[in-house]
Amino acid sequence: MENETKALSVGVDLGTSRSAISASSGERHLVLSYVGWPVDMVARKVLKQDVLIGEEALENRLMLDLHRPLESGLIKEGSDRDAMAVRELLQQLLTLAGVSEAREQGIPVRAVVGVPAEAMRVNKQQLRASMEGLVDFLMIVSEPFAVAYGLDALLHALIIDIGAGTTDMCVMNGRYPKDEDQKTLTMAGDSIDDQLEQLIQTRYPEAHFSRHMVTAWKEGGSFVGQLSGKIMVSAPAQGKPTDFDITEDMRTACSALLPPVVEAMIDLISRVEPEYQAKVRNNVILTGGSSLISGLGAALQEALLEVGGGKVRVVKDPAFVGSDGGLAIATDAPDSDWETLAT
Repeated sequence: MENETKALSVGVDLGTSRSAISASSGERHLVLSYVGWPVDMVARKVLKQDVLIGEEALENRLMLDLHRPLESGLIKEGSDRDAMAVRELLQQLLTLAGVSEAREQGIPVRAVVGVPAEAMRVNKQQLRASMEGLVDFLMIVSEPFAVAYGLDALLHALIIDIGAGTTDMCVMNGRYPKDEDQKTLTMAGDSIDDQLEQLIQTRYPEAHFSRHMVTAWKEGGSFVGQLSGKIMVSAPAQGKPTDFDITEDMRTACSALLPPVVEAMIDLISRVEPEYQAKVRNNVILTGGSSLISGLGAALQEALLEVGGGKVRVVKDPAFVGSDGGLAIATDAPDSDWETLAT
């Protein structure tokens, strides 16, 4: 491998809802994890593009064969289009970070990509295939480990990374985490959206709204616990814009996340050597897009009272914490930790 100063290192957080990249050049980019192809010749003539990615794809979804290729944090199986979409998404991120220009100049590129803590071997193989020809050296790590590394929370810490597709947890004991140190739950942001959509449909059958509207409502007003005021949203009813109160529906949907996360959190802490459990309980770090649910950190901290109390710290800006962690790993990793990809 070339000397580190002659290589471009990148960290990639490939997410179900949003994907991020951080590069040693200082570039940082965030892209919605949507990829779409024009559905017919008319759409292609209007869009004047063969493929659309991110926000542009979402905005023009009515004219596209739209794909959100990462399901529950994993690449969807059985669909060639989803595999193509993952590669298009990765290529977009890498292009934004200047990887294409670097490789054209003969500069080797090293990429660390985060995956869910319990990603299957076959999924890692799919990811390797998607990265072939795009970078020179690859390392695949668990997403919560990348977060821990970037935050320098490597000893006596518990990372809880709640995204759209998965909730990933990892206990750090001053070494690479083992399988028993990690957990992945499929209860995360998407499952909140599912339940919120059902609750609103049941309460207000006259309301017409899309799943994308529900997601936007959740991102703007999600909470657990108590809330002063109401969450009011607008949607058409019989063709007329109408305001709806979704406060209780939001509370119910978001609160459903707590029991499985609390159970997994306490289970992981119980596996820690007894003399270190208090240290881990007092160093719980909550991150990921769904960590921004108002009151969630406080609710998890309150749940720790059952096992002696503890402290939960919520990362203020989780957008790049995974990709920044991947970049930190890429910067520090010895040559022996990398695998070489076909070009």
